Amino acid sequence: MHGDIGKGTQPVAVVTGATGGLGAQICRTLAAAGYRIAAGYRSSADAALALVETLPGSGHCALAAPVTDSAALARLAADIGERHGRCDVLVNCAGTTRFVAHDDLDGLDDALIDDVLATNVRGPFAMVRALRPLLAKSDAPGGGVVVNISSIAAQTAMGSNVIYCASKAALDNLTKSLARALSPGIRVVSVSPGLVDTEFVKSMDAAWRDEQASRTPLGRLAQPEEIAQAVLAAARDLRFTTGCVLPVDGGRPLR
Repeated sequence: MHGDIGKGTQPVAVVTGATGGLGAQICRTLAAAGYRIAAGYRSSADAALALVETLPGSGHCALAAPVTDSAALARLAADIGERHGRCDVLVNCAGTTRFVAHDDLDGLDDALIDDVLATNVRGPFAMVRALRPLLAKSDAPGGGVVVNISSIAAQTAMGSNVIYCASKAALDNLTKSLARALSPGIRVVSVSPGLVDTEFVKSMDAAWRDEQASRTPLGRLAQPEEIAQAVLAAARDLRFTTGCVLPVDGGRPLR
């Protein structure tokens, strides 16, 4: 562990999308580093509770965090306030998409567009809006931190569909705007993975996965642990870093 991560008491991290492959690993990594985890879920309460039971350390909980429901997020913030009195780290990991070929404009229907933008862009903003007072109360070195989980698709404009790519570009822009708006007490950083080798990705066509790896200068896909370590570094170690995008993509844009 690199130095002190709080003053006297365990720091608190709220992670949305905690039951996904990447979200769960972020929870495990932060818990191992000494954070108390609030594992946020939309509908997978049982999975979130099971995850919390496996986390190292103590003081963890599973809480409903449907990021498209601002009223529910206000209740989440009230619960975090009652339990802990502050929030040191918010990880916006909840996201959604569906594979639609970029040239299939009709396949990208309005309902999917609205769902992707509401979840991937409005959701992180709503989480920050709800937890801002608690983030401002953080006594961790460097202050409160928001880590938005973005994607290299924001830069390459290649991904599961056109709107998904646009949503991640918007998220990176939101990171910069919020970093300016919330300074100096709250830092905001995007962590931008390349394709991550989660169980979902491993279930896909092996030839496609191999092709994606071959397009990456480092010759492989990202591991969930590597993304989680970048989140931990942004939250704990990079105390003079805000309003930027941290790529964890194996150099993918170079090809």
